[in-house]
Amino acid sequence: MYGKATAITSPNIALIKYWGNRDERLMLPNNSSISMTLGDELTTKTKVIFDSKQDKDQFYINGKLQDLSDKETMERFAVINKIRSIAGTNAKVLISSENSFPTSAGLASSASGIAAMVLASTKALDLKLDSRELSIIAKVGSGSACRSLFGGFVKWERGQKADGTDSYARQIAGHEHWPELVDIVAVVSDSKKKVSSRAGMRQTVKSSLLYKARPEWAENMCVKLEDAILKKDFGTLAEITMKDSSNLHAVMLDTYPSLMYLNDTSKEIMYKIAELNESEGKPVAAYTFDAGANANIITRKGDADKVMEMLSQVASIKEIRKTGIGKGPRFIEES
Repeated sequence: MYGKATAITSPNIALIKYWGNRDERLMLPNNSSISMTLGDELTTKTKVIFDSKQDKDQFYINGKLQDLSDKETMERFAVINKIRSIAGTNAKVLISSENSFPTSAGLASSASGIAAMVLASTKALDLKLDSRELSIIAKVGSGSACRSLFGGFVKWERGQKADGTDSYARQIAGHEHWPELVDIVAVVSDSKKKVSSRAGMRQTVKSSLLYKARPEWAENMCVKLEDAILKKDFGTLAEITMKDSSNLHAVMLDTYPSLMYLNDTSKEIMYKIAELNESEGKPVAAYTFDAGANANIITRKGDADKVMEMLSQVASIKEIRKTGIGKGPRFIEES
């Protein structure tokens, strides 16, 4: 057999974060999460070829061959074995994935990468799966990947069932719903983080005292944030987004051994955003940090220049990128 496909996806930035599982095997989260899919300025392109004549699996990221015996890589690659099982094939696969932004540096490269891998693989094998089924598969490779299967604003439902069939991603609103919003990405580090997100959250769930209060609080915030998105209430969105980011990094610091993904530049950006909002007399920008030092700053088009000017005063920022709300994945034809 032979089948190929190429998918392009974008990372998503979680406004309420996923951190910790109630079931590690099925990747069932302790709380729901809500994200915004980013635009085409930040993308992952993944080409997948299944060929029964190949004698082994091969997986490349940015041209570098990955070690499939590595524990973290095996966890990501689990989606391929799941998809092969559904398709009833043992054909080996060649995967080539390229990111237009730093990999494993806290910019959700695993989310867009796994989402693209799932979409390209199922298309290559001509599997007719709906979005719910695709999201259940994608989260096994990377929890947040299920949110990159959609454009616009997306919620990953925590679910209640032990089998995980009610834990899936759904779109809250499309990219056209709130086109005034932009995300300004401040790259302060392009180094691979010392502790992966999956390993870090395991440590947090196991050891953090503060974490015990987080899932219920985050679940309540998801209800309020979804309402704010539908009403285009930026003030509420900004407040919830910053509170959630700070809470997440508080439980990370409370983990033993402590997880310290933020650096001094990250903290300087947080102070600058607080000063900007205070000077404007209302929230005009909201910072949020995933498991990494790089900042995502949510603002509106009319305030973007103010944010860019503020960031230009932070000398240690390596790169600044501006993007809008993404339409979601697409397929392309390649020779």
